[in-house]
Amino acid sequence: MKSQPTMICCLMLFLATECFHFMPKIHIKDGDKLQHPEEKPKTERTQEKCHGPCIASSNCSQPCAQPFRGEIGFTCNQNKWQKSTETCTSLSVEMLFKDLSSVSLLSVAAPSIAQPILDFRAPELVQSVVQGLRRNCPQDFACITGAVKSSEATSGNIAFIVELLKNISADLSDNVTGEKMKSYSEMANHILDTAAISNWAFIPDQNASSDLLRSVNLFARQLHLRNESENIVDEPFIQTKGLRISRRASGKSVRLAGNTSDSAAGVTAVVEIPQGELWKLAPNAFQAISIAFPTLGAVLKETHLENESLPRLTVNDLVLSVILPERFKQVLLTFDKINKSRSARAQCVGWHSQRRRWDEDACHTMTDTRDRVKCRCNYTNAVMSFSILMSPISMDDKILDYITCIGLSVSILSLVLCLLIEAMVWSRVVVTEISYMRHVCIVNIAVSLLTANVWFIVSPNVSKKAQNYKWCVAMTFFRHFFYLSLFFWMLFKALLIIYGILVVFHRMMKSRMMAIGFAIGYGFPLIIAVTTVAITVPEKGYMRGDACWLNWDNTKALLAFAIPALVIVAVNLLVVLVVAVNTQRPFIGSSKSQDVAIIRRISKNVAILTPLLGLTWGFGIATLIKGTSLIFHIIFALLNAFQGFFILLFGTIMDHKIRDALRMKMSSLKGPSRVAENASLSPNNGSNLMNR
Repeated sequence: MKSQPTMICCLMLFLATECFHFMPKIHIKDGDKLQHPEEKPKTERTQEKCHGPCIASSNCSQPCAQPFRGEIGFTCNQNKWQKSTETCTSLSVEMLFKDLSSVSLLSVAAPSIAQPILDFRAPELVQSVVQGLRRNCPQDFACITGAVKSSEATSGNIAFIVELLKNISADLSDNVTGEKMKSYSEMANHILDTAAISNWAFIPDQNASSDLLRSVNLFARQLHLRNESENIVDEPFIQTKGLRISRRASGKSVRLAGNTSDSAAGVTAVVEIPQGELWKLAPNAFQAISIAFPTLGAVLKETHLENESLPRLTVNDLVLSVILPERFKQVLLTFDKINKSRSARAQCVGWHSQRRRWDEDACHTMTDTRDRVKCRCNYTNAVMSFSILMSPISMDDKILDYITCIGLSVSILSLVLCLLIEAMVWSRVVVTEISYMRHVCIVNIAVSLLTANVWFIVSPNVSKKAQNYKWCVAMTFFRHFFYLSLFFWMLFKALLIIYGILVVFHRMMKSRMMAIGFAIGYGFPLIIAVTTVAITVPEKGYMRGDACWLNWDNTKALLAFAIPALVIVAVNLLVVLVVAVNTQRPFIGSSKSQDVAIIRRISKNVAILTPLLGLTWGFGIATLIKGTSLIFHIIFALLNAFQGFFILLFGTIMDHKIRDALRMKMSSLKGPSRVAENASLSPNNGSNLMNR
């Protein structure tokens, strides 16, 4: 079956994701180093390589070459020394202010600091930086940005700058102006350059990237906007925009700072504040700030979600932080995808600053198309940054695409033909109560499957267009209802078979059987479908984010389909076994030919009942097992995409009573035409015409 429909089919039957960060646009593999067009030649920072035997998992270190301080650590891997950590730094508190006349006023601990990485948590050093900035550049931090930007982005210098920005956020964020934010962002931009990304991997402190994100968010929270709308920072690797908004803002939602994009990659992220959130505010205006990090997602070390059983996911867009008033609870985010593969499934997430990891519970994926993803995220003090992660686990194969398109088309035509044949022979085949109800079941099974297949084809195409949430809810409801109706009518047919086998002398009235049939076939599915909508829609957890189908990740709404389907398939399987046992009646002195006839009769009954009772859906269990071979997906797709054809073949064409009724119908149609033809060719008729 088709990629997306196949996934939905499998899931449908169970036989059948307090700052917001958005994913980076730069793809970086472990150990790779991106080259920047303006990258300066690197200074050799190691005096010499490690010597001596390289034993697996052994470590060694070498001092950094002058003028860097610190050391480079190596680990033995595959009989080769490979760099594992680096603390080479050329920056110091003294260097930051060396060109200023007031540097002598600073209480620097020593002219040359011996620590490999400057520890700004030491009170005297922190005080030195704070004093220097307040005395030399109180309006901004321009007095140190030159020294920072001119430094080489080594792992040690990156760690130094992260600590510097952390302490500025902690001690100098009481009155943040646009000028201070620009200077602050210029220093952050320097270590987020694509040329520096690969060096983040060698920083001993694995939380450095998370610390940077938290520091920028804390600093930006104290920013005061001067204008109604303002592009505060427009650096290549960090972009900050602000907007003043009031609760009287018109429209259903307000776009925060418009589009935030990386011109190089052409990826855009849009932040929307729902009107319902705006009404929570006081009448006066408030300010909202967005900060986009095109490359930060590549260096956020921990990309596992809370569920450790999930595969490691990749960041696939900007990391976007949103600074809003604390009373806000939700925000809508729309991201363009970098990886537009149909096989990749997007998951909206928020970065939990306290747990230092992506949190899948922070966001709900509303829509997921090939080009973009729309998320609804919960805004808290701990989660203010959001992004999307991409999972490569979705099945995508051209064979399944072809099977889906061809199979569903053939099924729809077969079901239409089945209904036409039933209409033609109806009066000739419904002579008893049992035969009447049997054909009622076949007609309703065909109608339910035909309607469900049509919705199945339409809904993926609709979900790719401008996302209409209410329309998607309606499609999900009808697909859920008609697929359930299909299974419940198949259950009723199985009950009729058992009734015909076990009850011989007493027959139920046709009107009562019809009432029971429609109550089971449409009443139960309607109750289940309506209850599912009523419970999950208020939580926005009714549908999946990537398709108009029942949600599994958040509310487990899919169980409202999977459990009834599994139970019905299991019951119908027992009915088929009963039929097979009942067919195998012992004969006194039976011969081999009689045994062969019994086997043929059993095989024929099983072949007829398998598609009519939905046993083919049982193969969907294999497709849910991780690492299942493609052949199981193909078998499942073949059996269920062509189910309509199998119903026509085994439920209609192979029924000898229907074939006899069709012959009689055709004979009756041919009879009058032959009589008319013979009459027109009669000589007497010709002479009469001439006499006229």
